Amino acid sequence: MFTKLKNIYHEYPKAFWIYNIIVFIDRFGGFMLYPFFALYLTQKFEISMSTVGVVFAAFSLSGFVGGTLGGALTDRMGRKGVIIFSLILSAMSALGMAFAPTFEMFVIISVAVGTLSSIGGPAHEAVVADLLPENKRAEGYGIIRVVFNLAVIIAPAVAGLLIAKSYLYIFIVDAVISLISAGIVLFFLPETKPKAHPDAKPETMSQTFAGYGRVFKDVPFVAFVVMSVMTAMIYTNFNTTLGVFLRDSHGIPEIGYGYLISMNAVIVVVLQFWIARKLERFKPMLMMALGTALYGIGFGMYGFTSTYFMFAVAMIVVTFGEMVVTPFQQALVASFAPESMRGRYMAISHMSWGLAFATGPYLAGLLLDSPSPNWLWYACGLVGIVATIGFVFLDKVHHSPAPVTPEPAAAD
Repeated sequence: MFTKLKNIYHEYPKAFWIYNIIVFIDRFGGFMLYPFFALYLTQKFEISMSTVGVVFAAFSLSGFVGGTLGGALTDRMGRKGVIIFSLILSAMSALGMAFAPTFEMFVIISVAVGTLSSIGGPAHEAVVADLLPENKRAEGYGIIRVVFNLAVIIAPAVAGLLIAKSYLYIFIVDAVISLISAGIVLFFLPETKPKAHPDAKPETMSQTFAGYGRVFKDVPFVAFVVMSVMTAMIYTNFNTTLGVFLRDSHGIPEIGYGYLISMNAVIVVVLQFWIARKLERFKPMLMMALGTALYGIGFGMYGFTSTYFMFAVAMIVVTFGEMVVTPFQQALVASFAPESMRGRYMAISHMSWGLAFATGPYLAGLLLDSPSPNWLWYACGLVGIVATIGFVFLDKVHHSPAPVTPEPAAAD
């Protein structure tokens, strides 16, 4: 076993493992906060779930601006500085939200920091594509998911202890952890941006932003993003409405919801890498279809079950969907993107989550606040069917990116 692990370690560059350490520390802080975010808002400000959905929408919509700027800066200036800047802003945002005295001030802070802290998203996703060849990316993203979920296993339990004293503590700890992550990036993570072709003519900033037009002309990629938005809309319920639904409709306390989150994380840690390696020989777009179908089934089950055991079974189905979707989704984005445009492709892909959080929690909140909250889970099943069919169709038109021919340098 030790030899096998050692061989796996040597299959990847050192910088990849440093990045995984950063992921673990940063996600530990994030997952002390975000799974309990809706619970915090409904308790502190006594607002409905549809209003919570408005907060998520405001945060996500403002993040589009930050993500677009971040994608351009990632391609133009590199990954490292953008990630550090984003982590520092993330720390400031956690503190700002913690000390917001009113709901209106909380929303204003959310919009401001949502714009700025989203700058690092495309850079984070581009780092792995830079470090790994195409045939190792699905596995590499699978490893990141394992590390990510190691943090998830521990974070909710720690958050539960802190929440017992005050919600304020989880915001403060998240801010400190973001600053620690920024320090590790500064001192230990190398810049991964590929060097420009020696004959390439440097882009102006306006040309860099104009490059987004080329991304939107890539019709198969745009269609892939649309299907990804639908998939993400289903999954957003994991960290937004599910905990509130279980509490309000079935009397499941926060700790019971936390156990489901931890179970999800344990399964991912144990099986994610193995599943990614076993499935890598299959067409990635068909794997997206499979994972999305499992999302639809798993979340749909919450509308038909009423016991904690069946809630756990539904979470297991969702988890297997997650272990299929996540590594292949990220690897597919990298396969669409020409090397010189990875940041901008990643930014548009990152918007799929932004669009999902801008619309999903609000629409889900309306259904959850209605007389028949189970319709939320029926809707998840229907959206899952549509997205699954879409990915099957996209499998027939998916293509690898054509190499970008550099423009010759101007003569002196």
